Amino acid sequence: MSYRRAAIPAVVGGLLLTVLLWWAGASESALRLQGSTDVLGAQAAAELERWLAPWAYDPPGSARIGAELSGGIGDTALSDSSRYLPLYETALQIRFAAVFAFFVPGALLLVRRLPPVRGRVTAALLAVWAWGLVAGTLAVTVSAPWLIAAQGHGSYRFLPQLAGVISSGRQILVATALVAAVATVLIAWVTAKGAGPLPQEVVPAHAARLAATAGTALIALSLVVLSYQSVAASLQTAYSGGGLLSEPGDLLRQWLLLGAWSSPAGTPLGDWLLYRAIDVLLLALVWWALRLLPGLLTRATVPALAIGAVCATVLALLTSQLLRMLLDGTNLRWDLYLAANLGGGVPAALTWGLLAGVTTAVTLRVTVARTETRDPAEPMRTTDTATSAKD
Repeated sequence: MSYRRAAIPAVVGGLLLTVLLWWAGASESALRLQGSTDVLGAQAAAELERWLAPWAYDPPGSARIGAELSGGIGDTALSDSSRYLPLYETALQIRFAAVFAFFVPGALLLVRRLPPVRGRVTAALLAVWAWGLVAGTLAVTVSAPWLIAAQGHGSYRFLPQLAGVISSGRQILVATALVAAVATVLIAWVTAKGAGPLPQEVVPAHAARLAATAGTALIALSLVVLSYQSVAASLQTAYSGGGLLSEPGDLLRQWLLLGAWSSPAGTPLGDWLLYRAIDVLLLALVWWALRLLPGLLTRATVPALAIGAVCATVLALLTSQLLRMLLDGTNLRWDLYLAANLGGGVPAALTWGLLAGVTTAVTLRVTVARTETRDPAEPMRTTDTATSAKD
């Protein structure tokens, strides 16, 4: 698919995602009304308000209260208190603009290399959905310094504050990114009809398996090795330092750890094994996606495989989080608190997904080159999921 045809759905999807997040943030104030509390319940309304607050244009409660109190003393005090409000507004403007700026290039590459035609519609939908979560997380990240400065104490423990801001607002992204992905794929499906026969990468099956194994090994390094309790604790306290960039432990864990686990001491062995089985399932899903991805792409380039690996890791994380919610719901009362961790781990998925995708691409090219060198006359076995894409 040409860039011109792929740009239309990518831009529409980016605009829709931005508008949906803006609308969700604008609805945050309505949850404080008495009617919302009566319908949803006080606890559910408070939880939803916390989810929507990172996308709301209303300034923080502390800033509003501070401005009101200062107004009773004098105009000078009022200006000193309210001078942080423009910083908050700037942070939100950067956040919404960054959502669009990050979503469009990734969606453009995915729609072009993974067009939603026969045999690829589901894969394209899931990939664009996952990329919407990544775009939202990156937007929160780049706007975080302005939001921290708007609180009036940006120089105090800046890195822990940065880690806290980055982890916010992810729950609402799961729903809004799905709606934007559906619209993007639907428009891309329409625009792809007139594009003519689309090329398809031919990949030897053994090369696809080897490349997927190499990429999954990096995901396992984070999920199994670095996420173990003692290793994670060492990473948390490895550096304390001083000054503005001290205490990076929370931030490092957020961008490097895909999970958290420990020995079964103090917990029922059956429950511990069940949660470890979910981790194994996560790795199996990543391996399966990386194995199928080269055969689904019109061309298995390094950028396409890197973004595809990020999307595969995010989707595997979402699946594991949903399964954990189901397990926790058997012992706890079902409420929004169970979904508090939904959408988490995207920064680490971005870090290790990019590394896994690049490793997959390099391993794939090296393996294919060796196969062609050893026996150029032997026909290549293609991945069993490759299907011809026609209008």
